[in-house]
Amino acid sequence: MAECLLLIDLQNDYFEEGNIPLTASIEAVKNARRLLDSFRGIKRPVCHVKHINIRPGATYLLRDTTGCEIHEMVKPNNDEMVITKHYPNSFRETGLLEFLENNKIDSLIICGMMTHMCIDTTTRAAFDLGFRCTVVNDACTTKDLEFKGKTILSKDVHNAFMASLKGIFAKVVSTEEYLAEIC
Repeated sequence: MAECLLLIDLQNDYFEEGNIPLTASIEAVKNARRLLDSFRGIKRPVCHVKHINIRPGATYLLRDTTGCEIHEMVKPNNDEMVITKHYPNSFRETGLLEFLENNKIDSLIICGMMTHMCIDTTTRAAFDLGFRCTVVNDACTTKDLEFKGKTILSKDVHNAFMASLKGIFAKVVSTEEYLAEIC
């Protein structure tokens, strides 16, 4: 089993000073950093995914802005792959699948932003492509959503998506649980 850490959209716009701050983004990136340090320490592959928003009228993750840059806590090293995407699915119109196949990766450890969008979509796509997926739930986060005039709190959105991924699509664990497994 060859694992790759997939860090999805850990970009500045999702933090306090950004254009679309998420709930507990600092806590999530700190846990992502722990995973990143672990993968670097045992020399396992790491792939950073960076979203550039191309939707008309978009106000965040815009090309050539500070908000689009990967957060300082998880900046890629020169030897780590960086994939640029324009859709929630990290595989759509990117070189991600080719990178994983070329490196004989069959298992993905997934974390990042936003739980209800890119984490969910990428995990389901990875499962459909035959990858074993582990989502590290406390290294992911999202935001409050609105539906039928009601606010769904980010913690409820996050938990609902983790519950829907758990089992069929992915193993869902905490940072502590994952790190305990590989040590």
